[in-house]
Amino acid sequence: MAGVSLVMDEKVALVTGGSRGIGAETVRLFSAAGARVVFSYRQAKEPALALMGECGGPSRCMAIEQDLRCPADGRALVGAAVRVFGRLDALVVNHGVWPAEDAPIELMTEEQWRSTIAINLDSVFGLVQAAVGQMQLQGPLRLAEDGPRGHIVLISSTAGQRGEALHADYAVTKGALISLTKSLSSELAPRGILVNCVAPGWVATDMSAGTLSDPMLGAKIRAGIPVGREAKPREIAGPVLFLCTRMAGFISGEVLNVNGGAVLVG
Repeated sequence: MAGVSLVMDEKVALVTGGSRGIGAETVRLFSAAGARVVFSYRQAKEPALALMGECGGPSRCMAIEQDLRCPADGRALVGAAVRVFGRLDALVVNHGVWPAEDAPIELMTEEQWRSTIAINLDSVFGLVQAAVGQMQLQGPLRLAEDGPRGHIVLISSTAGQRGEALHADYAVTKGALISLTKSLSSELAPRGILVNCVAPGWVATDMSAGTLSDPMLGAKIRAGIPVGREAKPREIAGPVLFLCTRMAGFISGEVLNVNGGAVLVG
């Protein structure tokens, strides 16, 4: 009996923030599943180029340097991805910032608030807008048994579900992505585009390393996770891949919680 595998043979995927952490593992898994992958990076050029080579080089995987701070940046990235491989079948919105310093709301600067929203939310509007337009150009609406036209996966966070004290700017953007997932699902599923969300808890990445390595904070965080540890990036990338395959062809508008049981949302 043949095994069951998650495949994306010859599909084209765009992963934002793909040079490290969850994004890099997503690029690796999508490539292993047979997809051609475009991913964006902002500063980590050397890791991005190394990852591109690891995943087959420019004929299979392309790194694009792109700032993502406004809708126009998002539209530009989608356009660049389509120019590389000629189409777009899956968009994974993984990029984002989490200002590490605690910021009580009465002290948070307007600059920080606007910067976080610009990167984590405004750019997403442009990405989704351009991706949907491209997916609709790629042929007529497919019948259900033939699979969807395209997949969009937004990466939220447990902070978007329960809030996060002293990081209201970040939590607001991640909560908005959950709402956006539900809105887009209702709008786009009838057009053959499935939109879902993955909401990770604490993950061992560069962004969280300072907090997780703190003896007191790290121990407190792990004590609140029933499985007793933070996630590995691949443990988030795996569910993202699943949501972009035909195995997930009847899932739309879902928020998939990948948090070790730390936040139970029904």
